[in-house]
Amino acid sequence: MQWSSSAQNQARCIKAAALPQAEYNKRARARSHNGSSAKNSENTTQHRRHHAGHAAGDLLETFPSSSQDFGGQTQFICTSVPKDMDICAATLQNSVPGDDLKTTVMQLRETVLQQKETIMNQKETIRELTSKLARCESQSGAEDARPGGRRKEPGSKNTMGDVSRGPADTLTQLSQTLQSLKQRLENLEQFSRSNNSVQANSLKDLLQSKIDDLEKQVLSRVNNIEEGKPGLRNETEQRGRVESTLTSLHQRITDLEKGQRDNRPLDKFQLTFPLRTNYMYAKVKKSLPEMYALTVCMWLKSNASPGVGTPFSYAVPGQANELVLIEWGNNPMEILINDKVAKLPFLINDGKWHHICVTWTTRDGVWEAFQDGVKRGSGENLAPYHPIKPQGLLILGQEQDTLGGGFDATQAFVGDLANFHIWDRKLSVGEIYNLATCSSKAQVGNVFAWMETSLDIYGGASKWTFEACRQLN
Repeated sequence: MQWSSSAQNQARCIKAAALPQAEYNKRARARSHNGSSAKNSENTTQHRRHHAGHAAGDLLETFPSSSQDFGGQTQFICTSVPKDMDICAATLQNSVPGDDLKTTVMQLRETVLQQKETIMNQKETIRELTSKLARCESQSGAEDARPGGRRKEPGSKNTMGDVSRGPADTLTQLSQTLQSLKQRLENLEQFSRSNNSVQANSLKDLLQSKIDDLEKQVLSRVNNIEEGKPGLRNETEQRGRVESTLTSLHQRITDLEKGQRDNRPLDKFQLTFPLRTNYMYAKVKKSLPEMYALTVCMWLKSNASPGVGTPFSYAVPGQANELVLIEWGNNPMEILINDKVAKLPFLINDGKWHHICVTWTTRDGVWEAFQDGVKRGSGENLAPYHPIKPQGLLILGQEQDTLGGGFDATQAFVGDLANFHIWDRKLSVGEIYNLATCSSKAQVGNVFAWMETSLDIYGGASKWTFEACRQLN
């Protein structure tokens, strides 16, 4: 087998580089003075053949390292070299063990140490974040365990994110509530003066005292905010006491107003929700039956923006969004059945009274929407073949995140509501038109009919006389 001179030179360089430096020098001197024996020539020839085979492809450039640095044993560092490269110069240049390899090793060691330090720092950061996350989860769990705590069930519709409410917002709401109650009290004073009612005067004095106490509480909270005192730590407890007082005050005013409405029919009233709070609402005293079709109708008046909130919500065990009517943010009004959503083409936040109706049937989930007696839209596939479940809670003015609770002020209804009725069937177009035009042929709901005795009112929502189509707008 014939070798090219290039292959022979490459093999010679490789062999020279493969030996430790001292051994290489010794053999070089021996060859120069004494020559080589036939046996050494044969071994050299075999060695050359072995390395020439590697010269046909990519060659390995082998660099010796100091035996002194590595415990007396010869170590090699191999590098892939292109086929056409003259490796002799590179091999001989790097064949002498010097400071370059030591520097490389030291740099590698330094890199490893830096990486270890970085890993330790990252582990410490992960432990701190894990600890903080655990504390946050424990606090969140404690809040959810409290009555009315927020709870999101898997797959439930997140209709609106929570908005933090600062002390200033709370004080504004309380002040507006007090103004509303004061106005009602002044109306009662005029009535009591005209009727010389001793009982009304005594109740008036008691109510005025209650209002004065509430104003003192509000003033105290204002002072705490302005002075930066830590008196707001128990804000939740204080707010609970204020809301309880407001509810009691509202009930007393309601009792006093009974003298004005003895001759008023029980269905001629409206509910007013003046503020966007999480405590003003009305609860229907009885639950709904299982329904395979329904019609819900009501009169609404609101100029709230953005969104009028939640006129009503019906929750059952295991499903907070069994039947909900809501308008939030800049989205159109929606009806939810079993947490399934349909958008309704209503435009009602103009500060005027509007009559709205929604019909629905389980068959194919077909629904229709009517505003002021006119059909505005329809659709299908809204919770098809899912009957409305019984044994739930029907709330007016708030959206329920849990059964009977979990109210969020950002989803609360703001405005006036009247003549709320529910049927367990789909009303015809003519029947809905009769309701919207206050026809004598209009029917009341056979599942729920609008009556004062059918509701419990909480948080300062008020009742006023209302006769549809007579005092509209």
